[in-house]
Amino acid sequence: MSQYHKKHPLVLAIASAAILSANSYAAPALEEVIVTANKRAENINDVGLSISAVSGDQMAEQKLSSLEEISSVVPGLVFSSSTSNTPIFTLRGIGFNEQSLGAYPATSLYIDEAPMPFPVLASHAAYDLERVEVLKGPQGILFGQNSTGGAINFITAKPSQEFEAGGDVSIGNYARKELNGYVSGPLTDALGARLAITSLQADEWQKSASRSDKNGAQDYFAGRLVLEFTPTDRSAYLFNINAWQDNSDPQAQQYVAFNPAIKVDSASGAPPATLAAIAAQPFTSEATEAADWSPYIDPSSERDYYQLVARGDWDLNDEMTLTALSTYQDFEQKQSTDGDGLPLVLFDLGPSYGEIDTWISEIRLSSVNATSKWVIGANLEESNTAEDQTLNYIDSTNYTDQNAYINTSGISLAQEISTYAMFGNLDYSLSDDLTVKVGARYTDSTIKVNSCNYAAPNTPGAIDAGDGANTATLFNILGNALGTEAFTPIGINGCYTLNGNSVPGDPYVNELSEDNVSWRLGADYGLGDDTLIYANISKGYKSGSYPALAAANFFQLDPVTQESVQAYEVGIKSSLAGNSIQLNSAVFYYDYKDKQLRTKILDPIFGFLDTLDNVPKTEIYGLEADVTAQVTDGLRLTAAFTYLKSEVKDYQGVSFTSEAVRDGNGALVLATGEADFSGDPIPFTPELTYMLDAEYTIALSGGADVYAGVNINGQSESDAAFGGNRLSYSQDQRDDGAKAITEKFNEMEAYSVVNARMGYRSDDGNWRVTLWGKNILDEYYTTNVIASSDTSARFTGRFRTIGLTVGYTY
Repeated sequence: MSQYHKKHPLVLAIASAAILSANSYAAPALEEVIVTANKRAENINDVGLSISAVSGDQMAEQKLSSLEEISSVVPGLVFSSSTSNTPIFTLRGIGFNEQSLGAYPATSLYIDEAPMPFPVLASHAAYDLERVEVLKGPQGILFGQNSTGGAINFITAKPSQEFEAGGDVSIGNYARKELNGYVSGPLTDALGARLAITSLQADEWQKSASRSDKNGAQDYFAGRLVLEFTPTDRSAYLFNINAWQDNSDPQAQQYVAFNPAIKVDSASGAPPATLAAIAAQPFTSEATEAADWSPYIDPSSERDYYQLVARGDWDLNDEMTLTALSTYQDFEQKQSTDGDGLPLVLFDLGPSYGEIDTWISEIRLSSVNATSKWVIGANLEESNTAEDQTLNYIDSTNYTDQNAYINTSGISLAQEISTYAMFGNLDYSLSDDLTVKVGARYTDSTIKVNSCNYAAPNTPGAIDAGDGANTATLFNILGNALGTEAFTPIGINGCYTLNGNSVPGDPYVNELSEDNVSWRLGADYGLGDDTLIYANISKGYKSGSYPALAAANFFQLDPVTQESVQAYEVGIKSSLAGNSIQLNSAVFYYDYKDKQLRTKILDPIFGFLDTLDNVPKTEIYGLEADVTAQVTDGLRLTAAFTYLKSEVKDYQGVSFTSEAVRDGNGALVLATGEADFSGDPIPFTPELTYMLDAEYTIALSGGADVYAGVNINGQSESDAAFGGNRLSYSQDQRDDGAKAITEKFNEMEAYSVVNARMGYRSDDGNWRVTLWGKNILDEYYTTNVIASSDTSARFTGRFRTIGLTVGYTY
């Protein structure tokens, strides 16, 4: 790693800030950045907290239209894809690699301070924005639980004081067509409105490795209406209506590893009839566009979402303000995804249905005066989530006589979530230079779950074991053999998971009630007018979660309990050289307890199956820094990095290379016991993430200008699973047919992505033309590796995209 640092230009870029600050040349000052991290408008340099702010202009210029793309300019924020097409985020090593639709993230999401509690809801929030604020570290006081990693707040563009309108049209490769537009202005003296839209259509970019089919078309439309009403000088109301529809194809995967779940059919004494066909499949080539999926499940998705936000602010006097905010959101989806990266039906989800409806309200009272800034408040959440997935696996090694030729099953999960909280925070100035901060939040949450893994009708053409749903036949046999109580045999769509008495027929019904107290202590110290030093100690929590997965026994459906992070951070923010340079840096340490993760468990009958688990203790420490320098009127440089070290201190469990053998009773047991993951890094936590950006503008005669910019972002290697950098299949496993495209197939290699842009702006600022490219060197890289029953497959980063944008503002 030391050699990597020596070669990397980040060291030069960060160090050059000191040289530039000493230069007597009076460079232009940087623009002031206003954020609302403390739920009040403040200069970012006055907030004792690590914040990355991405302006709306920067997003438009660099074509950043999703959280995946925003993560490329925010070091420490890592994006991962999932089989269920649910986005997963890790911030400074804190994340929850769980693909269930109704699973809370570890980094919370907001739009104008209104929570979007589940990651999929923010899929199309990144357009027509003033900025995006990424708050790093636990934010439990003001933003609630489920923000142990941090919080991301989308700040929408608000109605203008005068009439404005504008838009842009883009074309690009893969027949890309993109449209953005807005209309804004006053409707009356007291009422302003802003209407914005965005849409994108593009052809398929993935090519099947086994046939001429293609996948990956993009097709979405989003709209937003923002109303601001100010009837008096002491009252203001905000109404925000968001909606989008997305019919884009889910990304397909690349097949990278094979380890048969069943090697010998115990009923026949021979290998499963499906084994040879799987073993004959070639691994997918390491090309960004390469992938595969079964013709039986053509990846597709239909997603619809709308959100209503209402907010009122009332100034009770010159210092005190009462704020009330409420949001309702509704989401529905129907989709099909392929989870094995092969043209065979091994782990195909489809059709899958999902619904979310959530209502969240907050009321708070805040005060700002010369010596203190405080806020007290309470909020309430009522959310309902539902998922219904059909898992198809007729070509897997589970399609055997010993398993009654099971070939399909259903997964149904319904949750009712109720949460209430009370919070308070005080910033008190002991002097002009020193401010102390103290805050706390009490949270009480309850999740009620009703889960039924059901015996779906057999796939057409499957051997019928007698009930029209072979899963029902098998679990009726198991209930008779293992059960300790009488039961009514199940049929098609009956709940098959064995209950505590080892019989099928009952849904899994459970309740998880938890409470916690998040808190923060801190101090900010100003060194003159241009430098702030801050120190914070905080503790945050993420609530427990139930899984949506195929389960043979009830214990697989048990929840993970709440996790906690105790964080220590010291940082500095400094404006140098007449505010032409901004330098920020922070060091931090996290004591991470009961980390939640999706992993495997050994079922004595079916082998390795999915489950959720808690990791008792991990730790993370790191350093981050960023510098922005307006070197001349035309040259602007930005560099940022996050360096992390993460380590598991205490955790034993099943690894992706664990071996199972049968004991004297014929049950599967671990051959060598549980794996010890102590000392391993946390998955999706690269040691180094970084970003470099340079833009040069040349003024033309007459007032117009042209500009060119380049952005380089990337990360060092990371693991997709615990032990990814050291574990591989054993010789015994290889002798039994296991193989992988590389020995350490769960280690994701380091990568760097280069983006570029060049453009023209007219003298009146109305016209702009931009030629842009993303991943212009077509770098191949991996964002996730996911194991199914027989295989593992990976997701890759996005393909090279180039385009031309023409925009006009009136």
